[in-house]
Amino acid sequence: MSTDNTEKIGVSTATIIGMNAMIGAGVFTVPSALASKVGPAGILAYIFVVVAVWFMAQSLARLAALFPEEGSFYVYAKQWGGHGVGMIASWTYFIGLLIAMGLLSQAAGDYMQPFFPQYSAHTLGMVILFSLTTLNMFGVALSELGQQILIVCTTFPIIVTTIMCLSKTNFSYLTPFSPYGIRNVFQATRAVIFGLFGFECAASLFTIVRDPQKNVPRALTYSIILVGILYTLFIASLILSTPLEFFTVPRVPDILKVTFPNSPWIITAIHVSILSAILGTIHSMIWSSSALLIALLKRIRSTNIQPVTKNISPQIAVLLVGLCIFASFASIHNMDLFFSLTATFIVSTYLLSMISLLTIQEEWKSGQNIKTVIGIIAASIILYFALEGLSQEIAKLM
Repeated sequence: MSTDNTEKIGVSTATIIGMNAMIGAGVFTVPSALASKVGPAGILAYIFVVVAVWFMAQSLARLAALFPEEGSFYVYAKQWGGHGVGMIASWTYFIGLLIAMGLLSQAAGDYMQPFFPQYSAHTLGMVILFSLTTLNMFGVALSELGQQILIVCTTFPIIVTTIMCLSKTNFSYLTPFSPYGIRNVFQATRAVIFGLFGFECAASLFTIVRDPQKNVPRALTYSIILVGILYTLFIASLILSTPLEFFTVPRVPDILKVTFPNSPWIITAIHVSILSAILGTIHSMIWSSSALLIALLKRIRSTNIQPVTKNISPQIAVLLVGLCIFASFASIHNMDLFFSLTATFIVSTYLLSMISLLTIQEEWKSGQNIKTVIGIIAASIILYFALEGLSQEIAKLM
């Protein structure tokens, strides 16, 4: 028993893992869209999503405790819907990741463009995606040191930007607080949750955490609260220091230049750090998505539906993932459409998984399903506005 415990991690380490899973480059794609369409009330959208994510995370952690098997979403959704629903849950999650990486690839090109003004952001995005896919095909993965550098590159611009902007706080920028109406606050949740995707990874730590029934929910609570505070302060500081009319540019450093015209060096450092964070996130997600693709194809093969998937190699999986990301990158040019699609697919996966808890009698007797019901309601609200945004964007295209 003691030997087993020494190989397991405690609450603090599990909390850090949870934070690393959530904190990513996605938060840097949101500020302009949030401020220009919601106004200062965008802060409320962050608070709502953080609370919603906590309830969803508690439900997914409960599923991980009840069904500690490889396959996560497939296993969870299969409990009530069988193999078909399990596969739908897995594929919707996978597709959501690919769409998200298409947006991040566009963001990478956009953040790279100021350093290479002779090339378009679209061209640079293609070069970045091709380069990172090639590196993954040759097995060049981020080392432990690389992962540590990535988390520094992600947190540095968030923390420094927050400190800088709070020093220029002007509460008059909070008026009017909700110029576009309260409904836009809920519409913004489909974009806000983009920066928090990844929390579901931390819900599957039961096999490596000491006293997991107690410590995994605690670690999830701590990590979500800490990341939620970090993100909310980041967005609030930008809104409190910059007039709304200057949120027309997509890059955070360009917004900062308005408030801090005499600090080019620190803004450049923030710019480089954000770019590094985006590149590192795409690189890591290409590899993890290729591993997920192999697992999904194995599920198909196990049903004897598609035996041709038998010999797929990691290199081919990486190539397929890269091509799918390129399809997302090349075909979607509207940020709202990116946010709506990603939220629609990934939140649908959460819902399909959480429903399983409603079918377990013991969960009702223990009162655990109170959290589950709230989580499902919160996820349904986000999904509703994601679908609404999706239908609006499709109507525009037609």
